[in-house]
Amino acid sequence: MKNDVKVGRHAIFELYGCNENLLDDEQYVVEVLTDVAHKLGATVLSTSSHKFEPQGVTSILLLSESHISIHTWPEKRMATCDIFTCGTCIPENGIAIFKHKFKASETNSLVFDR
Repeated sequence: MKNDVKVGRHAIFELYGCNENLLDDEQYVVEVLTDVAHKLGATVLSTSSHKFEPQGVTSILLLSESHISIHTWPEKRMATCDIFTCGTCIPENGIAIFKHKFKASETNSLVFDR
């Protein structure tokens, strides 16, 4: 494949200092991912989520444009996330929404073309 072929953008990021109760609420986590997808103009095809015991959530939305995912560590007050999209969606616009929704005090992100 040629180096100049671009099919999408990928935002990979961590959230730190989050509200641990929100990170451990599976329904809330899925609602946040869904809200991000809609605000980015993405089309949700399906949702898969799992609540861990004693804590933590992993959720992924399959999009027409690719995917949005999160894995939470409430006990560490952090989450790892990614948004990969093609088309007109701009994945880095979702980072601020995640930060706000999980009340994160800090983020670390990397955004690149794929």
